[in-house]
Amino acid sequence: MVRIKEIPAPAVRRLSLYLRHVELLSGRGERTVSSRQLGEALGLTGAQVRKDLSHLGSLGHPGIGYRVDELIVRVRRILGTDTSRNVLLVGAGNLGRALVSHRGFAKKGFHVVAVFDDDERVVGSTLDGAAHLVVRPMIELADTVRKKNIRMAILAVPGESAQSVAEQLWEVGVGGILNFAPVTLRHVDCAIAAVDLAVHLEQLSFRLGNSRVG
Repeated sequence: MVRIKEIPAPAVRRLSLYLRHVELLSGRGERTVSSRQLGEALGLTGAQVRKDLSHLGSLGHPGIGYRVDELIVRVRRILGTDTSRNVLLVGAGNLGRALVSHRGFAKKGFHVVAVFDDDERVVGSTLDGAAHLVVRPMIELADTVRKKNIRMAILAVPGESAQSVAEQLWEVGVGGILNFAPVTLRHVDCAIAAVDLAVHLEQLSFRLGNSRVG
């Protein structure tokens, strides 16, 4: 039996990359893939692929490699995406509206089922591309989380509001937060994944500039 907590965080991140690629292969009708092929597609060594996938138990088949469908099932199970999950969004600004309209979430089993904001000017409005999602006031947060069995949230609020909103999410039982606010969340006992777009652009800028040095 696979013990999820024993899988190193870098390997978990790579599992998402493996899953995306083998799903692509499945769509093309491919039935098997080798560690070398996976590595070449993702810029990794075959040894690294084999080491990462060894955390999932016995999957490789001599002379065949990995069966694509079997690998998809096993990785989805480990990542917890083999079942649908309800997600809420806090922040109905431009970024929040764009995230709600992103179709990729639903394809992966993540369904944004509620949107919240504390701005009275947007509360009660309907988001473009999400006809059934009306922006709700924060006072309805706890009741909605309970009724819709929500354990995950996307945070798309200004930096100065992020900490207090994260604490509210934690208090009502949300266990995981995808944070788009440009701040580090503290003293919140949730699983947190941060996406700071400016930081990613800075890192890209550095790599571009560094490639010209010398």
